[in-house]
Amino acid sequence: MSFDASKYPTLALADNPIKLRQLPKKALTILCNELRQFLLDTVSRSSGHLASGLGTIELTVALHYVYNTPFDRLIWDVGHQAYPHKILTGRRNRIATIRQRNGLHPFPWREESEYDHLSVGHSSTSISAGLGMAIAAAYEGSDRRIVCVIGDGAITAGMAFEAINHAGDIKSDLLIILNDNEMSISRNVGALNTHLARMFSGKIFYTIRNGSKKVLSGMPQTFMKRIEKYIKNMITPSSWFEELGFNYTGPVNGHDVQGLIKTLKNIQVKKGPQILHAITKKGYGYVPAEQDPIRWHAVPKFNLNNGSIPNSKNKNIPSYSEVFGEWLCATAAQDNKLMAITPAMGEGSGMFAFSQRYPRQYFDVAIAEQHAVTFSAGLAISGYRPVVAIYSTFLQRAYDQIIHDIALQNLPILFAIDRGGIVGTDGATHQGAFDLSYLRCIPNMVIMTPSDENECRLMLYTGYSYQKGPSVVRYPRGMGTGAAFSNLYKLSIGKGIIHRHGITVAILNFGALLPFAKEAAESIGATLVDMRFVKPLDEFLINQLADTHRALVTIEENTIIGGAGSGVNNYVLYHRLQIPVLNIGLPDYFIPHGSQEEIRSDLGLDGEGIQRQIENWLL
Repeated sequence: MSFDASKYPTLALADNPIKLRQLPKKALTILCNELRQFLLDTVSRSSGHLASGLGTIELTVALHYVYNTPFDRLIWDVGHQAYPHKILTGRRNRIATIRQRNGLHPFPWREESEYDHLSVGHSSTSISAGLGMAIAAAYEGSDRRIVCVIGDGAITAGMAFEAINHAGDIKSDLLIILNDNEMSISRNVGALNTHLARMFSGKIFYTIRNGSKKVLSGMPQTFMKRIEKYIKNMITPSSWFEELGFNYTGPVNGHDVQGLIKTLKNIQVKKGPQILHAITKKGYGYVPAEQDPIRWHAVPKFNLNNGSIPNSKNKNIPSYSEVFGEWLCATAAQDNKLMAITPAMGEGSGMFAFSQRYPRQYFDVAIAEQHAVTFSAGLAISGYRPVVAIYSTFLQRAYDQIIHDIALQNLPILFAIDRGGIVGTDGATHQGAFDLSYLRCIPNMVIMTPSDENECRLMLYTGYSYQKGPSVVRYPRGMGTGAAFSNLYKLSIGKGIIHRHGITVAILNFGALLPFAKEAAESIGATLVDMRFVKPLDEFLINQLADTHRALVTIEENTIIGGAGSGVNNYVLYHRLQIPVLNIGLPDYFIPHGSQEEIRSDLGLDGEGIQRQIENWLL
């Protein structure tokens, strides 16, 4: 998709922030309109994150207009909203490649642009990093300004609170812009969100403030300022931030680019930690996205004229997330002790139906992975049956809580780990590459890796029924294989099954790569085993295979280092089994973005690639 300068004449003049700052101020409203239309045109043809970026266009233009970027540093939290930033920082002509193999990174990325100062992807990191940069600027005697943009969803996470507490204490020159759109990916929850979203944060605040000015217009100026400050403290979140040491400004209209510029210029000269509270609307300027920002958070290619999104999903084959959601509802119907917990990933984890049917047993704890895990510990100690649904990449943030609050106390909690393995277009920050490695080393854990959606159901049932300690079911993103569903029954803990008998080589598969492992096994005449359990391993089966084959091959969609294959290696070495082992899995580098199919092909994890790796190793 080539850039049409005749269609976007003002945007054509703003190829980078230096050129943007040369535009007359009155042209910026036109620039915002063109930028919004260009973003819609591009994403409708290429797919990608949309609603967040539509809501930050005016804010992005104003920030680059007022601040001397890249010398002044603009830090985006998470980065879903950074498409306009990328377009304005020299990447306009490549924006259609975003999230595609060898294309622009889905989030701000340091290696991609001098305007990206922090590589992001997980939430709530901007304030901590920005504070570090502000301290560095002060040490150097630099007049560099640091601006952190964080949403009202991301600011609820503990890390953001910690950073705000520190920043308010040491009084560094730092601006935090609270982009308040009442959304993260899903609707926000929690007491702070309720406080921010209360009626006085929006139109009614402006009505009261402006009305009070008219009423008090004849009063002395000093009296008016005291009254206005009193009203402001009653009806805005300012007192909360100011008690923590910040100077609060707002709330302001986040879609008024001229007003934002005026406000930012006023703040720019102030010293100490600042908060600017901007009210925005996710999906702003495109009616379908405004009406359903959850659906339009990230979209495939769509019809821009009528807002229709094609359904590419095979309705006959459920996704693993849907399988989990259906199992969860069915189990809750039989057991009112079940408690389902998610850290702001209800829709993505397949829990929407459950949240509607069993609201008293559903807990969205907001972007608070650590809290989610220890909260489940409290429920388990009290005799309830917690199921924690969480993406692999986000579970990393609660590692200490898994060890200290769950495994050490041997609590019967089921972790449903979604997006294990290759996730795809969201790239390195979101690949579920490490969970088997970081969980396998923890005592008391039972770890299961389903190879299809029916086995996923059986493992969820087995894990939920397991009362001796914590259990994990780790499954991939996307569709299942079309496997038929059986009646539910408990699997024998630590027992694999042989799918195919062969000679010479035995392939030990862990997880959803089984169809590709089957292709390779059939091509080279190998034995194929669905190991099912990463921990405990089926030691009897490993002994049997070692006695009857010349080589073992382990396959997993997890980093090879420390993963399921490493567990097999440890067993073979400790028991002095005389058999070589090849580990196939993810290599020792961060996996870039691309489709799941492309990445598996690149890494040799499809049928042909697995066969090639085995044959080359056997030479």
